[in-house]
Parts: sequence; C-alpha cells; structure tokens
Amino acid sequence: MIRLLLVVAALFGATGVMAQDFPNKSITVVVPVPPGGVVDLAGRLAAEALAGELKSSVVVDNKAGASANIGATYVAQAKPDGYTLLASYSLYHEVNPLLFNNLKWRPESFVPIGRVVVTPSVVVVHPSLPVHSLKEFVDYVKKNPGAVSFASQGTGSVAHLGSELLKQDTGIEMVHVPYKGSGPAMQDLVAGRVQFFITAPPAVMGYVQQGRLRALAIAGSERHPMLPEVPTSVEQGFPNFQLNPWVGLFAPADTPDAVVRKLAAALEKGLTQPKAIESAKAAGASVSFQSPQELAKTVAQGRAYWAALVKAANIKIE
Repeated sequence: MIRLLLVVAALFGATGVMAQDFPNKSITVVVPVPPGGVVDLAGRLAAEALAGELKSSVVVDNKAGASANIGATYVAQAKPDGYTLLASYSLYHEVNPLLFNNLKWRPESFVPIGRVVVTPSVVVVHPSLPVHSLKEFVDYVKKNPGAVSFASQGTGSVAHLGSELLKQDTGIEMVHVPYKGSGPAMQDLVAGRVQFFITAPPAVMGYVQQGRLRALAIAGSERHPMLPEVPTSVEQGFPNFQLNPWVGLFAPADTPDAVVRKLAAALEKGLTQPKAIESAKAAGASVSFQSPQELAKTVAQGRAYWAALVKAANIKIE
C-alpha cells in the first residue's frame, strides 16, 4: 500500500514538475490547410499569442490535405505533452467524423485549449436574380424550384451545410454544385454559372462593391463591419439560419491538465493584444476566446447539431 501511494505521489509530482517547466523547447502549431485563409490566420495568431506569453519559440506547420484529416491525424497521434497542437476549423472538427469512414482521429482524440476566432458568413447571389433580400430569394426559389444552383467549396463545407440548412428551414429546393475550393466557386458565381454562395465577407466584398455580386444577409445575429449595410438573417425573420464557424486550438488527448491550463491562459492573454484583434478583423474574423471547458461544450453542441442536419439532408462524401 505504501509503495502504491509513493508511485501515485511520484506521478503527480512528475506532472507538476512538467507543467512548471513547460515549455522548455519549441511548440508546433499544426495548421491542417495550406497557407492563407482564416484557419491559417488563426493558427498564426495562436502561435504569436503563445510565443509572446510563454516566452518560447512557437512554429506553424501547414500539413494540408484530405479535408484537413492529414494534419488532424498527425496531432492526434503526437505525444500528449503540449508541444504539438492543432488549429482546427469547427466544421472539420465537428463534421468530418460524420462524413468520412475509417478516420484515424475523432473529436475525443483532442482536448480543447481555447477558441481563437469566429468567422461570420455572408449570403451572396448573382445580380441576375431579381431579389434584394433573403425573403425575396426564398420566395423566388419557391416559385422556381430547381432553377437556382448553389456553389460550395465541397461536401461538408460551410457553403454546403449552410445552404442545406436554409433549404431545410424554408423548404426551398436548390441544386448543389460542389467545387474544389472557394476560388473556382467564386469564378463561376461571378460569371453567373451558379447563383448562390455562402462565404466569408472578405472574399466577396470587392465584388459586392462593384455590383458584380449582391449580398443578401449575414448569416447570424450581428451585422459585419465590412458590410455594415447588409442585414442579418435574424433581422430578416430567419432566426434558425445562423452560421458561426470558429477556429480553435487543441492538444492531443491525455495532455496533462496543468499544461492545458498554462496554454489556455497564455492564449487568452495573448489574444487581447491589439495586433491580434486587428489582424483578425482585417481577415473578416473576430477574436473570440473560449476556455477549454467552454470550447468542449461548443464542440459537443456543434456535433449534435450538424449530425441532425447531415442525417436529414442525407449528406455523404461521394
């Protein structure tokens, strides 16, 4: 019995020493997408925040591919010591396990450190459609079922799931046209080959200002500073049509609690710096920290929410 108590005490002592000594080498933040875009931005904001507060080297490693599953798998299988972290987009984290068979990771493979940013979405249409509000759009599609096509960055993307959410909420019918990324989707939208798209405000602001696209709504409850004249979906009477994607920072499961707390505290403090706030704002996002406990609840709620939609809309990876 005494030997067992000594072993337990030694383990707790080792964990305490590890947390006190952490970090004593470079930390890596894995971004599971290519450089550029809001996920990469959030990963770099998190890295800068940690580096500044922990006085340690923090590097960003872009491990892109397989709808972010390569990077997620890498971190899930890393040593749980706090030195290898994942910047994860909410839809990758919550929806990929619903769509991909034989994943080598699950949401339970990670422990949350904290949310970094939220990324509002804007609904845009080609100006050839005779609509100027979300209600007019819904009414038009109801009168012309199947005549409107919506673009997405691929199955399970925010544009895909958001469009399915609007369809489910209003009973309208649209044709899904998936693309390999936002670039080609945007090209066909501006050309009028598809008519409807959901994306981040910075991607369409110039086209909207030039009159080449028309913004109908911000899919949420707050207007966006880049498009302040565009009303929200809630303002227009569609309270169920809200999209609030986020990017958070995660560590492998079994990372010591003391290390997670130290990382979370550094992330929270670092994200209050004006540079972090302005960088997020310039990318159309906003810094919005959540604690590990809060982010865990957010993930659980998101998984349940999207699981219901994926089942109802029969969404599958082709």
